[in-house]
Amino acid sequence: MFKTEFIRFYESQILKVQDKIDQVFTILKYQKQVPIKFFKKLNGFENLYEIRVITAFKSIRIMCFKEGDQLIILTHAFVKKSQKTPKKELNKALNLKKEYYERQID
Repeated sequence: MFKTEFIRFYESQILKVQDKIDQVFTILKYQKQVPIKFFKKLNGFENLYEIRVITAFKSIRIMCFKEGDQLIILTHAFVKKSQKTPKKELNKALNLKKEYYERQID
């Protein structure tokens, strides 16, 4: 499931939003020091991060974790509607992260 969650979300967005997501990914890829405005470690969670995409239409969070120094694994994305990240979304990210590592062992 971790392989398709983000892709389904991305493909469901209008082109302007997809472009904005692509712009943020470009920043993550090429900037040595990525501003917290775009990429933030989540406090209280080991190796769990959020990629922040702000558009005129919505505030999107892409949940992810790091694999080594240069690889970021995307778990899923959602439209953030409140100040705090919902526990449901945090649990989903943790479960997809666990699933990723279990598949690596197989």
